[in-house]
Amino acid sequence: MSQDDNIETHPILRRARNVSTSELLVDTGILRKCTCNIKSASTFLMSVRTSRRQERPFVMTCLQEVFLKPLITKCLGAHMETGNHAAPFDAEHRAAASNVDAPPKYRWAILFAAWMAFMLSYVDRVAWSSVAASVGQSLGLSVSMLGVFVTAFYIGYVVANVAGGLLTDTIGARRTLTFALIPLGLSTFAFGFANTLMTGIALQVIMGLTAGADYAAGMKIIASWFDRERGLAMGIYGTATSLAVVISNATVPTIAKNYGWSNAFHLLGIVTFIWGFVCFWMLRDNPNKAKTPAISRAEVRELLMDRNLILVALAGFAGFWATVGFGAWGNALMTKQYGISPVTAGAILATFGVGAMVSKPLLGWIRDLLGPNSGKYLPIGCLLCFSALLVAFGRCTNEAMFYLIAPVLGAAAFGYTPLLYVLLTEASGTKAAGAASGFTNAIWQLGSVIAPMAVGAVYGGTHSFSLAIDTLAAGPLCGAIILCFLRKKPAKA
Repeated sequence: MSQDDNIETHPILRRARNVSTSELLVDTGILRKCTCNIKSASTFLMSVRTSRRQERPFVMTCLQEVFLKPLITKCLGAHMETGNHAAPFDAEHRAAASNVDAPPKYRWAILFAAWMAFMLSYVDRVAWSSVAASVGQSLGLSVSMLGVFVTAFYIGYVVANVAGGLLTDTIGARRTLTFALIPLGLSTFAFGFANTLMTGIALQVIMGLTAGADYAAGMKIIASWFDRERGLAMGIYGTATSLAVVISNATVPTIAKNYGWSNAFHLLGIVTFIWGFVCFWMLRDNPNKAKTPAISRAEVRELLMDRNLILVALAGFAGFWATVGFGAWGNALMTKQYGISPVTAGAILATFGVGAMVSKPLLGWIRDLLGPNSGKYLPIGCLLCFSALLVAFGRCTNEAMFYLIAPVLGAAAFGYTPLLYVLLTEASGTKAAGAASGFTNAIWQLGSVIAPMAVGAVYGGTHSFSLAIDTLAAGPLCGAIILCFLRKKPAKA
């Protein structure tokens, strides 16, 4: 028997036995009939009369506790499920019911803190590439060995993506991000003292191990704070990597030239270290300040078997195959095949980067406008455009044509990433967003490692610019086909 059927046993009404409740407890069916109409319930409540006027306030309290509070809860739930915005709920009730309708403004400060952490982490990652040619000789590195530090970093990074994702879902995004940035700052600072090859490799592996956790932590915290605007938030978050490349190339070589490469890494380490403490102070795991439940082993197994998440991971691998492959070889291929000067080739790729910067938040915003119904179709369209534009770029023969296509190609080459971010957080739910992000990013980074080697092998064997670019174009085409097999399922909470 439910509580409203056994009204006389309610603890509040036990104290009201001396009150005439014959008119009050008329029939519980009256309230059941108006469970979706608070106005009717309120009218019923105000019409109650008792034989003892002095007891009326107490009886009204009884009604509120026994009937009205459960009634409001039921109606709010029905309202949120059906989307009936015509129901007579005031703004306060809606805000209490869901942070989707009235999201806290602090979410933008949360996004900034996570974005800044991701950007600093990426600057630390690519800083070596911007000074490798000039610094390699001081460490006794041959030209062929300049990339060994990048490889060492990625070894640690890929491993840390999976471990960092699981750690995020266990102890929370705030702690994980803090525990990632502080040792990353220390190891980056220490890299400035590296004077042998083995010392440098060891420190780069440590940097990769610490940097790998920040991506998953940032993804989880954004998924927790953003719902209706998640696409835009993910797009803004993704601009951190594009801007990091610009900042690194604009500042690190200059600092290294004027103050020495060691001091450049010391400065990066100090800034990263400090931002770790800023994140601990600014970040909150979720808007309601509730303790984040830890993910269980059974949930991890279920996550790794999720069909949609596996498909998103494979599609991202295919997309990153082309994105990173083009970034690694685009400049060199234009220079070798058509004799374009390195300065001009760099300017062409700069317009490619501008397109990438604009497209991430723009496509994320468009996804929010279209809503969940856009699902897989928007990223499929973006990947198909990416593939087609690569084929067109491979058929260009002069600088004007390259300048024309490069910014649009850049928009497509990076625009799909926030769309995949949204898909993976929908597939995993907020609770497992860290593990899902770490797992998928580890797969995506494998595409980043393999593609440059594959393109180098194709171009070395054929000396064909168009065929090398076509090798990259096959990636996003396969990614679009893979996403076609996604099944529409309700997004997990």
